[in-house]
Amino acid sequence: MNSIFKSHGKLLITGEYFVLKGAKSLSIPTKFYQTLKIEGIKESKLIWVSYDKNNDPWIEATFDLSNLKILSTKNKETLFLKKLLCSTKKINPNFLKTNSGFKVVSRMNFKRSWGLGSSSTLISNISKWANINPFKLHTMVSNGSGYDIASAIANGPIIYELINDEPKYHEIIFDPIFHDNLFFIYMNKKQKSEDEVDYFNTNIKVSEKTIKLISSITEKIVECKNLNSFQNLIVEHEKILSTELKRKMIKTILFNDYKGEIKSLGAWGGDFVLAAGPNNSKEYFQKKGYRTVFSLKDILKNS
Repeated sequence: MNSIFKSHGKLLITGEYFVLKGAKSLSIPTKFYQTLKIEGIKESKLIWVSYDKNNDPWIEATFDLSNLKILSTKNKETLFLKKLLCSTKKINPNFLKTNSGFKVVSRMNFKRSWGLGSSSTLISNISKWANINPFKLHTMVSNGSGYDIASAIANGPIIYELINDEPKYHEIIFDPIFHDNLFFIYMNKKQKSEDEVDYFNTNIKVSEKTIKLISSITEKIVECKNLNSFQNLIVEHEKILSTELKRKMIKTILFNDYKGEIKSLGAWGGDFVLAAGPNNSKEYFQKKGYRTVFSLKDILKNS
């Protein structure tokens, strides 16, 4: 059996943190993706290699196919992979149930440090291989909302929300006429999303009024027709998060002289931010030392 599966990375544009409490959130799938290639072998083993953007292996492991015991490995990430595979078998007991084995090669075309979804795209690909519900696998190994799983399998931008803890999403058109004024900047460090989610769930109490307000901002951003309105909406979103998290806004801390507006994305303090401003914004951020800057068209997955 030879098969190839592919899933795309994501960026959460609105609703970070609040998506965990049921707020409507805007997420976009990116052009960046991870593939999973499966080949059959005669040995009763599972031989796994995952390569990053630079073609360097970040997971190298061999498992006993009968019980998924790790026979050899060079990476601590193998423990997460084993958890994924064991959870998959709980959902589908026939997964990997064969006398022969498999050689699996996973490749991503983005840097793991970017936080675009090295885990979520892996969960999605394994779910496709095992023919199981990716959200079910996700809940067994992650404390996140699942929006990243939805984006991994979607054909375009989505509105995502949790209703009674069940994931609901639908694809939308998000193609603002001012797309040339939108930029995504990597902050030169990766934030630990799992830790941020744990902190938020444990320490932050959110009112229903705030959830509805974030949902309203999400809906308005999708329908936004001009840059000024978009900027006002992301500032409003930032102020709400700043108040709830008791943290300063990223523009105040690092980019106070920027001639536009800036919004944190995902877990505050790392990964990417969204800037809405002048066409030459890329030069501004690169002069500040942030070399990885994408336009919306650079990063948004084509349907």
